[in-house]
Amino acid sequence: MKLSVLAFFALFAVVVAGCSQVSPEKTATSQMEKPAGEEAMMVEEGFEMINGKMMMVNEKTKTTVVMEKDAVLNDGTKVMMDGAVIRPNGEQFVLKEGESMWMDGSFMEAGEMMAGTEEDAAMMSGNYQGTHLAGTTTPYLAFTKADYEKALSENKVILLNFYASWCPICKTEQKETTAFFDSSDREDVVGFRVNFKDSDTDADEEELAKQFGVPYQHTKVIVKDGKQVLKSLEQWEKSDYEQALSAV
Repeated sequence: MKLSVLAFFALFAVVVAGCSQVSPEKTATSQMEKPAGEEAMMVEEGFEMINGKMMMVNEKTKTTVVMEKDAVLNDGTKVMMDGAVIRPNGEQFVLKEGESMWMDGSFMEAGEMMAGTEEDAAMMSGNYQGTHLAGTTTPYLAFTKADYEKALSENKVILLNFYASWCPICKTEQKETTAFFDSSDREDVVGFRVNFKDSDTDADEEELAKQFGVPYQHTKVIVKDGKQVLKSLEQWEKSDYEQALSAV
């Protein structure tokens, strides 16, 4: 009887030990590198010092929003809201105007671009000076007074999208806005994302909102021949942009 009990416990110990082992296949899977698509996405997202503020930028969607919290990059580098960068090895520095850090841990000096050349960027934005957010034939840009006046002088049909960085509707809508401008072939149209009652809003943008009587964020205004031809307070999808602009 004692022998049988001992044999039972010995068998039980072997079974438990076998179950606790990690299979080589599972270990190999856990150590696999991220798919190329994920790595590419990481490179496209980053943090840049723009006009003295740290901004989250996405080269693929051409979006730029204010950085709202400190971030940790894929390689362990920390990027702070004040522009300070702390490498895993302890190296520290502060980003200067135009400098950026990307999710793969790479650093870019002012003037460098993720893809293409400065000539390509100028072509896409129609030689406007503001940050290019979307569109090739039909550019969508961060608002500047100089670019707005240039578009007026060229008799462009202008879409003004009043945007607040704290507004969830605005952030959701930007995907639809980007999709429209990326697909549009209208050479006579230019769009501007105008900051509205957020930390990025400047005096020119405040004046523009007053001029068109903009009551709140995610308002869209279409200007033709220097005059307002449409104002909408609704949240738009890609099809709404197409319909509204096809009418002017």
